[in-house]
Amino acid sequence: MYIYDDYDQRIVDERVRQFRDQTRRYLAGELSEEAFRPLRLMNGLYLQRHAPMLRVAIPYGLLSARQLRMLARIARTYDRGYGHFSTRQNIQYNWPELARVPDILADLATVGMHAIQTSGNCVRNISSDALAGVAPDEIDDPRPWCELLRQWSTLHPEFSYLPRKFKIAVSGAEQDRAATAFHDIGLRLVRGADGRLGFRVLVGGGQGRTPRVGVVLREFLETRDLLSYTEAILRVYNRFGRRDNKYKARIKILVGALGIEEFSRLVEQEWAAKRDSALALTPQAIAAMRAHFAPPAYDPAAAADTLPTAGPAFARWVERNTRAHRVAGYRAVFVSLKGGRRAPGDASAEEMDLVAALAERFSFGEVRVTHDQNLVLADVRVGKLHALWQALAGGGLATPNIGLVTDMICCPGLDFCSLANAASIPVALAIQARFDDLDYLHDIGELELKMSGCMNACGHHHVGHIGILGVDKNGAEFYQFTLGGVAGDGARLGERLGPAVPRAEVVETLAHILEVYLAERLADERFIDTVQRIGVAPFKERVYARAA
Repeated sequence: MYIYDDYDQRIVDERVRQFRDQTRRYLAGELSEEAFRPLRLMNGLYLQRHAPMLRVAIPYGLLSARQLRMLARIARTYDRGYGHFSTRQNIQYNWPELARVPDILADLATVGMHAIQTSGNCVRNISSDALAGVAPDEIDDPRPWCELLRQWSTLHPEFSYLPRKFKIAVSGAEQDRAATAFHDIGLRLVRGADGRLGFRVLVGGGQGRTPRVGVVLREFLETRDLLSYTEAILRVYNRFGRRDNKYKARIKILVGALGIEEFSRLVEQEWAAKRDSALALTPQAIAAMRAHFAPPAYDPAAAADTLPTAGPAFARWVERNTRAHRVAGYRAVFVSLKGGRRAPGDASAEEMDLVAALAERFSFGEVRVTHDQNLVLADVRVGKLHALWQALAGGGLATPNIGLVTDMICCPGLDFCSLANAASIPVALAIQARFDDLDYLHDIGELELKMSGCMNACGHHHVGHIGILGVDKNGAEFYQFTLGGVAGDGARLGERLGPAVPRAEVVETLAHILEVYLAERLADERFIDTVQRIGVAPFKERVYARAA
C-alpha cells in the first residue's frame, strides 16, 4: 500500500497545527461560528444532533493493521468505544469532544491518516473496489490511479470551494463494484481495441434529492490524461455550477441543464489547453506509483491447499463470506459488521484490534473497508480459512450473511444526524431481529437492502434492490419503499412501491415483499431479476391489499 513520504507527512502535520490553533481561537470566542464552520468542515468535523462527528479518511478503503489499531485507540480514548464505517469507505466517530479533536488528528498523523477533505465542498475521499488487486475479473488495479487522484486533489487551491461536494470512484474490474455510475465522476478501467489501457469516463451521477445515473462523457481516455481530463471537468463545473441553491449545485444538475453534448464541448475546450501540461502522467510516474501496490509475497505452495471439511457452519461462512482470488490457493474474506444487535457498520475498539491482529496473522497486514460497511481481509490462504473463521467467530464477526437481507446498508439516521427525518438504526435492528433465521436468509439469496433516514441518501436507498427511505409526516416517522435499484453494472434507480408506511409496519412490509418474491421467482432467480421480470405491480398489490 502507499506509504506517506516526508512531503505527505508535512502536509498532514501542518494541517493538524493549523486546526489546533483554529479550534483554540473558536473555543476562546476569538473566531465566530460562521468563520469556523468552513475550517472544521475541511477537517472532517460536523456538528451533529448530540455531539460533534469526526469523519476520518480511508483513501480507497485501504488500511494497514497499524492504522486500524490507531482507529481502535481513538475509539477507546476519545469516543465511546466504537467507530462507524461509512458507505464512502471512511470511519466516523460520533461522540468526540470538540476541544480534543486536534489531539485525535495529531494521533492519526502518526500513522499517516487524517480527516482532510472528508467534508466540505471539495473533492472527497476517492473510493474504489474493496477487491482491488485480487479480483479474478480485474483489468487493472485501480489503487494506483486512486492514489494519483488523491495526491492531485488534496488541498487543490482551485477546487477547495466548489459549488458542492464532489465524489470520484474508480473501478478496475469487468464487474463494477464501486458504483461508478452514481458518482460525480466515475472511472472504469478498460482496454481499447488495440489493447491499450484507458478509462471510460462517466459524469453526473449521484443520489440525494435528485438521483441521476451517470452518463458517458468519454468512451476511452488514455491513462496519461487522467489528471488533466479530470481537472478540465472540475474547471467547467467550478465555473458553471450553481452556487445560489445548494440543492441544485451538484454537477449532475449542470450536466442535465447543459446536456451532455454541450458539457462535453466545454470540457474538451478546457482540456485542449491542459492535456500536454505538467499534469500529463509519464510512464515513469505511473510505474513509480504502481510499485507502491506490488503484490505481497504469496506462497506458491498455497495452490495445493484444500478447503477443510469442518461442518455446515464453516461451509456456509465460506460460501457467503469469501470470494475468489486471482492467485491460486487464496480467498478474499469479508468480515461482517452486520447482524444481531449491531448498528450496521459499527465496530468496537476490541473488534478493530482483533481484525488488525488477524490481518497480520492471515492477510499480510492489510484491511479493506467496503461500500457496504463491512471489512475485507483480501489475501487469506485457503488452508488457513478454518483458523480464521474460528477466530472471527470467537469475536462475533463471522455472521455468514454477506449479500443477504441482514447485510443491509444503513445511515446513522435520526439517532445522530441533524439532517435526518427518521430513524434508521432502530429499524435496521428490528429487521435483523425478524430475519435472523439463516436458513430463511439463504433461501432468499442475494438481495441488497439499503436504508436512509432522509433524502440525502447516505444509505444509498435509491440503488437498493429494496430501498427504504425515512420521511417525516407531520412529526411522525414514515418509510417509503423502492424496488429494483442497481448500483453496479446495469445501473438503475429503484421504482417507488407506493405510499410510505408507518414505522411500525416497516418489518411486515418487507416480509410481504419477500413473500411475493418467493412465490414468483423462477428456479435460481435472484430477487432483482424477479423484480425486473414481473415489475413492481405484484409487490404493490400484496403490500397495500392489507390497507384496502
